[in-house]
Amino acid sequence: MSATESVPVRLSAPTEHPVHELVAGRWSPRSFDPERPVEEDKLRRIFEAARWAPSCFNEQPWEYNVFTVEERAALDKARKCLGAGNAWAERAPVLAFSIAKKRFDHNGKNNRFSSYDAGQATVLAALQAVELGLVFHQMAGYSRKELEKHYPLPDGYTYKAAIAIGYPSAPPEILSDAQRKEESERRPRRPQNEFVHFHGRGWN
Repeated sequence: MSATESVPVRLSAPTEHPVHELVAGRWSPRSFDPERPVEEDKLRRIFEAARWAPSCFNEQPWEYNVFTVEERAALDKARKCLGAGNAWAERAPVLAFSIAKKRFDHNGKNNRFSSYDAGQATVLAALQAVELGLVFHQMAGYSRKELEKHYPLPDGYTYKAAIAIGYPSAPPEILSDAQRKEESERRPRRPQNEFVHFHGRGWN
């Protein structure tokens, strides 16, 4: 599937300047087809994209715990960690959690860029998912304490975002009216001149 074919025209962002179709087509719907699992080779391609993200000192301080319908019991435990507002994500056939390593390997010091770098890796994974025609929705609404109870991490690692992955579907009944409305509308974006400060100007 080409990048152009995988981006729904109705969801293409109204950009101020031309950008790649993958960027214009990336969004975060809540509608998943629960009956259609994601093929392993596509998941491998998604996380291969994450593998090639830049990072401070090339430390690559990201990890992912990934749960699929292939092991339903493990997936169900992970789903129970989601917040009530993200119950719709239980329809996704894949639930992943990004993880950041807190310290550098090369000197043992605190890596204050680890969350930033894990985010960069996850954005590349999201764009690869768009190219494959998949939904890739990142979330903050989950219980880290509950997740760590079931799937503890080694010392020095911390969970970051939850990620629902799957094929798109029509909006399910579980969505609220507001959420259903968002499924058919692009979310607003600040204009560039509000956040790009050439030569340090424009803050006031």
